[in-house]
Amino acid sequence: MLAGVALLTSSLVFAAAPKPVVAATPATSGQHFAVHGARDGAVPAWTLNAVAPPGWTADCCTYAKAIGVNFVLYRGEWTGNPQRVMVLNVWPRKLPTLTAEIAADRKHYLQTDPAAKVRDITIHHPGMPCQATWYQGTDKVDDIVVFCAPAAASGIRWSWSMTLDAGDTSRRALLDAFMRVVMTSSLE
Repeated sequence: MLAGVALLTSSLVFAAAPKPVVAATPATSGQHFAVHGARDGAVPAWTLNAVAPPGWTADCCTYAKAIGVNFVLYRGEWTGNPQRVMVLNVWPRKLPTLTAEIAADRKHYLQTDPAAKVRDITIHHPGMPCQATWYQGTDKVDDIVVFCAPAAASGIRWSWSMTLDAGDTSRRALLDAFMRVVMTSSLE
């Protein structure tokens, strides 16, 4: 079992377009990084902080921008493949609850792959409500998505996600690294 995570039986996909990133502080292995978003109407400026796993590259402005997300963490050289890449999406809060975000994500995913298996994951984040889903696709590719809801005054929600091949031999280490990023994520 991952630290802070309990697997349950049963259910998640991505939400609205990400909020543009103003800047990000670079991170080296195992160091803190920050991702910043500008004020957007009623949504105040925000800064998300977390810790990069040892050996991973933090990117906001090259590959993340190219694929339309706020931030990515990856090991080794960028391949353009989604497997083994941690992806951060941040968007203005639109749905009323975290449960509604997950339901919308699940609906979208299952429209794409109706035979996929879905499991809910309970997350015990120390600073905010977070919920996750593990999608086991019929393509033998798994998607793990964690939605978090910082305080309502922030006006945002975010998700961390990672895609893994079902037979990836490094699965346990990758999931542990992923959950460390999720659990160290906080909003200033």
